[in-house]
Amino acid sequence: MPAAPAPRPVEIRQATPDDAAEIAEIYNHEVLHTVSTFDIVPRSVEEQREWLASRSGAFSAIVATDPIDHSVLGFAALSRYKERAAYSTTVEDSVYVDRGHAGRGIGRLLLTEVCGIARASGFHSVVARIEAEGTASRGLHAACGFELVGIERQVGRKFNRWLDVAVMQLVF
Repeated sequence: MPAAPAPRPVEIRQATPDDAAEIAEIYNHEVLHTVSTFDIVPRSVEEQREWLASRSGAFSAIVATDPIDHSVLGFAALSRYKERAAYSTTVEDSVYVDRGHAGRGIGRLLLTEVCGIARASGFHSVVARIEAEGTASRGLHAACGFELVGIERQVGRKFNRWLDVAVMQLVF
């Protein structure tokens, strides 16, 4: 039996406005079909462009792309954790991978890159807020050094059910 072909490599780069449609498609699938985001209204491409335009520096979005056809396979970003000044050394991460490319290590590449950006930008801690039953996302974060620091009970409601949130943290 011939060996399975090696997975194609992935490139990581800063997101541009031209990526808005593909990012919105990945994100909106999660909005409409999963609890990996607590958003309940899909984003238009224009709203996604505005989101990208509002991001800069350490808070810029990054994308994982196919080096051959340049399609966006996933994206990640850092956001402010809280607005009060004392929280300014902590950020929150977001990582989303196109479901058709799950299991290829793309999420780990993206999370590793945004954590590197956080560290290089002088942040002390990265927090992940994950729907508590999201074992794949929790496993990804644990594999990248995050530790579970708590469970927030019934803090969200989507698809007519209460949702808990696992809070995971990486401290540099």
